This record gives sequence, C-alpha cells and structure tokens, in this order.
Amino acid sequence: MFRYLTIATCFVLASATLHAENKEHARLQQIGVVMQEVLDVPDNIPQQLLEKAECVLVIPSMTKIAVGVGGSHGRGAMSCRTGADFSGPWGAPAMYALDGGSVGLQLGAESTDVVLLVMNRRGVDALLDTNVKLGGNASVAAGPKGRNLEATTDLTMRAEVLSYSRARGLFAGVSLEGTSVRPDDDATELVYGRKLTARAIVAGTSPVIAVPAAARQFVDALQKNAPRNLTKRATR
Repeated sequence: MFRYLTIATCFVLASATLHAENKEHARLQQIGVVMQEVLDVPDNIPQQLLEKAECVLVIPSMTKIAVGVGGSHGRGAMSCRTGADFSGPWGAPAMYALDGGSVGLQLGAESTDVVLLVMNRRGVDALLDTNVKLGGNASVAAGPKGRNLEATTDLTMRAEVLSYSRARGLFAGVSLEGTSVRPDDDATELVYGRKLTARAIVAGTSPVIAVPAAARQFVDALQKNAPRNLTKRATR
C-alpha cells in the first residue's frame, strides 16, 4: 500500500510540474503573438527606439487585482540583445512578474498587454536585480508612438525604461511609475528545466542559453524588426 501511495504521489507531482511547464510555454507563445501584433500596428513603437533598446519585456494580459484601487498583476518575459555590450542578436528570454500601478484603468480594460523597452545598461542592471520599482531604481516614462520622433521630449529620451500598453484595440504610451518588476525565477526554472537567474540568461556568455521553441516567435519578431543596436553603431 505504501508503495502504491508513493507511486501515486509521484505521478501527481509529475503531472503538476508538467502542467506548470506547459503553462509557461503557452505564456511564451502568447508573448510572441502580442509582440508581433504590436509591431504590426501602423502607429506603434518608433523604429528608432526599438533599434536602440537593449532589452524588451512583454507582459501579456496584465489584469486588475482590485477594482477601483488600481492594483495590477502580470507575468511575462524579457529578451535582451546578446554580447557584453548588447550589440549581438536577440537572446533567450528570462521570465518576469510585474505588480502594482494602474495599468489599464485609463482605458477601462480588465486586461492590458504591456511592453517595456529598456534603453540602457543602467536600466538592464536594475531589472536584473531581485526587485525594482520603476521610477525609483529605474526611471520610466510613457513611450512615444509613431514612426516620427520629432515630438519626443528630453525626459522621454533620458528614461531608462519606456512603457507602452495595448487594451481594447488601443495602443499608447502608459505611465508605470511605482510599479514593481522582478525576475520570476520559478517560472524560468520551469521553462529551462534548471535553476537560472535572469542575469545568467542575459549576461551569460558560456555556454549561451538556447532560445526555447515556445519563445521563438518573440525573439524572431525582435530580430526581424530591430536586428542591430543603433546606439552601439553610433558610438563606434
């Protein structure tokens, strides 16, 4: 009887782990779809900004956790350009969680897709820490949209993180001041089958972490639309 109970327990645990893995892989696939849909919007993220971003973090279907209060929660993934100076192709993503703020309330939506552009090394380092509050450890600004950057303010151009949201078919820059962002190490372990930190995935050089199949559309969309880092080209 003890042996049967042990086998049954192992089966339940294995099934639960497999379900969790499938959930994270499905999330990565959804992130790829959201990224491609955002890039297909005519009046979307300015090309110049996407080509200067070091990393891109996508939170699909971020939801409210308290109606009327403004709290929100979402899980997603961040992909960064590879190489010590972020001049290489887009690499494998690390899983992330985002909490707080009033994302989506201004659009009257129950769920909102969020896209963050991380524009410099300081912003990357902040997001690789255990927990970062946007507007505190890392400056954040609502990102401008459209292909023309002539109206972009100096504040926006100096921000370490530029933020966008999409809800009810509307795409716009959104303020995430006070929102907390942290690496989701448990979800990352489920995706890669071993413990990995966000820093090990983003900054690791040997061995290079392979892009999971579920994240291929996400990474390919970034690689196709912003294959080179224009910031690095401008400083050479």
